Amino acid sequence: MDERKRKAYVTWGIIIVNIIYFLFVDLTGSSESASYMLEHGAMYVPYVLEGEYYRLLTSIFMHFGIGHLVNNMLVLFLLGDYLERAMGRVKYLIFYLCCGVGANLVSVAYYLFMEIQVGNPPNVVSAGASGAIFGVAGGLLYVVLANRGRLEDFNTRRIGMMIILSLYLGFRSVETDNLAHIAGVLIGLVLAVFLYRKPRRS
Repeated sequence: MDERKRKAYVTWGIIIVNIIYFLFVDLTGSSESASYMLEHGAMYVPYVLEGEYYRLLTSIFMHFGIGHLVNNMLVLFLLGDYLERAMGRVKYLIFYLCCGVGANLVSVAYYLFMEIQVGNPPNVVSAGASGAIFGVAGGLLYVVLANRGRLEDFNTRRIGMMIILSLYLGFRSVETDNLAHIAGVLIGLVLAVFLYRKPRRS
């Protein structure tokens, strides 16, 4: 079967879940209210440390405002189907969730480090699929490299430039969790080594 004809059902499913949850939050309250987002599963490290571990997962399906949602879903739409076709649906879903949760765990570790070292940990409510999406970008970079620099119409330079540009734009915003972005890329690279298998050519 032509790889290009395989439908990326998981990617579309993830996008739909993000949109539905965004509409629920925005129509019942406000997706731009930190307190309301916190009530509905956004990431807040002190609460996670108190045992609300579900926030590590639920927060990756939440977004602050329509612009945040559209930007993330557009990038996922552009990158996700390539990685899903290359990796397979089940592995890709596991990969995506692990990248998102893993990026949040790095934020938890950073919080604890700052609390121990300087006694002033970051006290923020966060949400978004960025960590998972940067993981997809990192995983796609590995897959492209494993296929000698090209996967369908994607090449090493294209994915590399997308990652660099996205990180650059993130560093220009004080409201962006850049640590989660970097962590997502690195986690994606590592997970792809274990989950991706280059197909044998007949």
